[in-house]
Amino acid sequence: MKIVMIGAGNVATNIAKTLANIGETPVQIWSRTLASAEILANAVGTCATSDWDSVVKDADVYIVAVKDDAMLNVIDLLCAHCKHGVFVHTAGTMSMSLFTGKAEHYGVLYPMQTFSKQKEVDFRTVPCFVEASDKHTLDIIMELARLLSDNVRELAESERKWLHIAAVFSCNFANVCNAMAAQILERHGLSFDVMLPLLDETVAKLHRLHPREAQTGPASRGDVGVVSKHLAMLEDNKELSEVYSVLSNYILKNRE
Repeated sequence: MKIVMIGAGNVATNIAKTLANIGETPVQIWSRTLASAEILANAVGTCATSDWDSVVKDADVYIVAVKDDAMLNVIDLLCAHCKHGVFVHTAGTMSMSLFTGKAEHYGVLYPMQTFSKQKEVDFRTVPCFVEASDKHTLDIIMELARLLSDNVRELAESERKWLHIAAVFSCNFANVCNAMAAQILERHGLSFDVMLPLLDETVAKLHRLHPREAQTGPASRGDVGVVSKHLAMLEDNKELSEVYSVLSNYILKNRE
């Protein structure tokens, strides 16, 4: 496929590098800032631009992987300059209707994974969820998705949005809890590394047990005395205290 990557952030970087690794290097990287486009373009061996007039006009697929709050404006500008091909965005919560009236063939390829520029993922294992404007376009986006991943399925927007919310709870909120744990540890002269065996086992259990079955800790035991002691220790940090209280109350109310 002749692919143009629109964006040079975390998702775009991982998709572009994965495509390059299998011999499907994007023909061009566009980013709002030329420096960002050049960094990714140099990494995968292609060309960069920040000028809409210079974007390749005859690509088979345009992959839009930018921040949600920039997506509508980027799509408007992209479709004003490029009229042919399949247009795809990668967002979990954004509708494919952003392309309606601007492109003939369009859809969504949502890779549900946490991406960072600093760490490449094994994209073959990433669940990818696809939606398209028509059957012909669905076939093309499915072909693209299967170049990236062995785990591809069609999913309607209504379900994809709930999937994204669940991913925020499972990944983003879990990670910010680890950031809070690091804050507590570092304040008392301890390294976050001490948590890694605990985290490894926490995730490993989820391959065998439902999260409800895997839940442990004072709140899951109904040990309100320990919960109260922890809250007293956190009195000097309102934010951490509030998070601890909300999560503990949820566990107490929903324990089996």
